[in-house]
Amino acid sequence: MGRGKVELKRIDNKISRQVTFAKRRNGLLKKAYELSVLCDAEVALIIFSTRGRLFEFSTSSWYTIAASN
Repeated sequence: MGRGKVELKRIDNKISRQVTFAKRRNGLLKKAYELSVLCDAEVALIIFSTRGRLFEFSTSSWYTIAASN
């Protein structure tokens, strides 16, 4: 049995919105990692919260390599 569809609209309750953000952010980071492993792909993900916090994920240090050239 599948999950029900979630109506895509802004969550009004601030606490519920923050909890949902944290859970979905972690799920998105996990999926990015899985994609990189399963498909041997280079993946970069940048997420900014409403408070301006940065969450990032990348599979390689291409920036370090590019900066040294």
